[in-house]
Amino acid sequence: MINSKTPYRVSFFGGGTDYPDWYMKNGGSVLSTTIDKYCHITVRFLPPFFSISHRVVWSKIENVKSISEITHPVVREVLLDLKFNDLKGVEIHHQGDLPAGSGVGSSSSFTVGLINALTSLLGDSLSKHELALNAIRMEQNILKENVGSQDQVAVAYGGFNLIRFSKEGEIEVNQLKISNSRLNELNRNLCFLYLGDDRRAAEIAGDVIQNLRKKEEQLFKMNSLVERATQLLEGEEDLDEFGYLLDENWFLKKSLSPLISTDEINNVYEIAKKSGALGGKLCGAGKTGFMIFYVPFQEKEFFEKSLNSFLHVPFKFESFGSQVNQITI
Repeated sequence: MINSKTPYRVSFFGGGTDYPDWYMKNGGSVLSTTIDKYCHITVRFLPPFFSISHRVVWSKIENVKSISEITHPVVREVLLDLKFNDLKGVEIHHQGDLPAGSGVGSSSSFTVGLINALTSLLGDSLSKHELALNAIRMEQNILKENVGSQDQVAVAYGGFNLIRFSKEGEIEVNQLKISNSRLNELNRNLCFLYLGDDRRAAEIAGDVIQNLRKKEEQLFKMNSLVERATQLLEGEEDLDEFGYLLDENWFLKKSLSPLISTDEINNVYEIAKKSGALGGKLCGAGKTGFMIFYVPFQEKEFFEKSLNSFLHVPFKFESFGSQVNQITI
């Protein structure tokens, strides 16, 4: 039995420039980190004593006789892509530490974790880069989803990274050169709020992609913030500037599509700013899910009281990315 443990991610700057429709013409970059909340996937070959060939346990339980009958699109297509067949059944179980569709890259964490686990079940292994590229190919080319390329890379590699996308389609991952004490200070000043999970990421992303040509000025500015934030974190300036950069980035992100924000989100953001936050952003495509705010530590108690109607989720940065291990039962 193989278990994969794949982190979720928080993207701070550069979201939107990771869509191939953008970076294949202009290049792009993203500054993001993975956090200590995970997608867990367990896989094994199903013993030959059952009337079914495959069992898939997610929010549903699927017991089927052939891969083509599996309704979960990622599971079905990954099994087909890796050349599994119905002669040797597979059992797959999924559990997540955070809700799906909440803006933390959960879909790509699932895809990366599933590919990692099933490849290991076959006795093979992939490098972090191969794992990321396979997940991108699966989501963009096979499943035809409206997704960028940052999430797959972030969760496969793990850590606090500057991810660059070239016009030639090359992807380069650079781990930030930042001391543990500075990382800990940044972590201490971040607040993670859960607003709910009723969103339609594909619809929002599709609208953003359609608007890319009309929003070139905003996207170039968002890309420049990636460089400024990277220099700030790797330097010795006051970290509070990170909050102000998040604030600038949020208003640029909202301008990419009217579907990204809502009156409720705008109201939460306004209350957060009045309660000590220097800046923040909605994680993921938009509408709802998690919001992250930069709040100087001395202001956090007042901030949390002001927004106590929402779930505050403590987290830490993680640096390992998707991992697999064999479980003996």
